[in-house]
Amino acid sequence: MTKHQFFRRAVGAHDVHIKISYSGICHSDIHTAKDEWGAKKYPLVVGHEIIGNVVAVGASVTKFKVGDVAGVGCMTDSCRSCGDCKQGEEQYCSGEGGMHGTYGSDRPESLHPGGVTQGGYSSDIVVDENYTLRVPANLNCAAAAPLLCAGITCYSPFKHYGLKAGMALGVVGLGGLGHMAVKIGAAMGCKVTVFSRSPAKKEAALGLGASSYVVSSSEEEMKAAQGSLDFIYDSVAFPHAMTPYMATLRRDGTYVMVGGIPQPMTDIVPFALIAKRIKLGGSLIGGIKETQEMLDFCSKHNITSDIELIPADPSAVDAAWERATAGDVKFRFVIDTQATLKE
Repeated sequence: MTKHQFFRRAVGAHDVHIKISYSGICHSDIHTAKDEWGAKKYPLVVGHEIIGNVVAVGASVTKFKVGDVAGVGCMTDSCRSCGDCKQGEEQYCSGEGGMHGTYGSDRPESLHPGGVTQGGYSSDIVVDENYTLRVPANLNCAAAAPLLCAGITCYSPFKHYGLKAGMALGVVGLGGLGHMAVKIGAAMGCKVTVFSRSPAKKEAALGLGASSYVVSSSEEEMKAAQGSLDFIYDSVAFPHAMTPYMATLRRDGTYVMVGGIPQPMTDIVPFALIAKRIKLGGSLIGGIKETQEMLDFCSKHNITSDIELIPADPSAVDAAWERATAGDVKFRFVIDTQATLKE
């Protein structure tokens, strides 16, 4: 990580100029920097959990005004004309170029000096109002920043795959995504069980709203959990065995993967799916409308992320990346961009 100067586009008729206050650190940022999801053009500014204050708006903007608190998540545009976009599922845009990511996207080049989108580890961002989000006033801005990726990556699959009050939800992995899944699942009225490799996070899991905790490395505890769940949310971001967790599902259970694992995983036994009519699926963030719905849901239930705030300093960010990779954070790092602006 190094300090770098670059330029944003001029504010267009439908644009919102946001002075960034906070930017969450997502493991996607680290995957990108390490080329684990494919090569990118450098220098590259990552970060897609962005909250700040509106300092300028274009002449045709109707959704925001100067002084509003606004957020930007994982995308800043899409084709807007394909079936996916028209249905509010812009993250699956099937038009030319697909979803326009907040960083590392070269479509459309004309909108971005240098030809590539640059993300939220920065002081300012200019985004079309239709891809900008309203942040409810009762949410702490720093702790709300991770909702723009971690929050919606839980909320969207919960809604899409039919998680409902009274269901038994299993959360595999208690990191940035997992701890939000516990909070949102509990707020939806579910009984939440957390799976983790060691007992070290049990107290934290129960404090977040989990009803029970299973040490996944314990054969005895995993056996006791068999057939107890309706839904599993698997947030682990590295290759791991899935079949043992499938055994904890009841008939017609749902298993959803959200961890961006680049390597193939080969342990799935088809009969494990067949024997209980298990649904196995994945999910990618959420559309703009659904992300706003998630923020409003979190506002109603006073849900934010548990964070550790760090200064906007290259060495501090490097250290945070190392700790995040090692799982040494409860549960999300957020960069305080304001600290740099005051220097």
